[in-house]
Amino acid sequence: MTSRILPFLLAILALGFTTTSCSKYDELVERDQTCERAWADVETQLQRRYDLIPNLVATVKDSAAHEEKTLAAVTQARAEATSIKLETDDLTDPVKVAAFQKAQDSLKGSLGRLLAVQESYPDLKANAQFHDLTIELEGTENRIARAREQYNAAVGDYNTTLGQVSGQLVNKVTGKPFKPRIYFKASSEATAAPKVSF
Repeated sequence: MTSRILPFLLAILALGFTTTSCSKYDELVERDQTCERAWADVETQLQRRYDLIPNLVATVKDSAAHEEKTLAAVTQARAEATSIKLETDDLTDPVKVAAFQKAQDSLKGSLGRLLAVQESYPDLKANAQFHDLTIELEGTENRIARAREQYNAAVGDYNTTLGQVSGQLVNKVTGKPFKPRIYFKASSEATAAPKVSF
């Protein structure tokens, strides 16, 4: 009687393990796709920023020819930021993510200097187009920040699931198709308190 029960129990255990493994694999695939979607949202907001900058620069050039250096820096930073693209596999490479983030930070810094032009030259405040584009740019930066937060949340869920014992086991059994993803981090300049002077 015991010899009949043992194979039955082993079959039930094997079925339970297979079902659990398949479920965990499916969960990893789902969380990986959530990261993909969140990254696409980040890219959408970055593209919105890239598309907006030429209009901003053209508008400001008409009103602030004396700030040509700042406008040239924005144009250059935009060109550098758009020249670095991250593919799906690159999101697990800390060096490539850091290079991408550095280019984005450079562009954001240039845009900050451009917005400071508005404070330095009051006549620009009267320019409705500049004001509207400034508001739009600020909204874009907020959207980018939100998209990055959502991406980091998706990466956190995915990396946690992958790091769990069952996630590691499934990943090992399936040939390690899942790799931990890299979080967006604040640049070193962003961690310092801004200096304000009047």
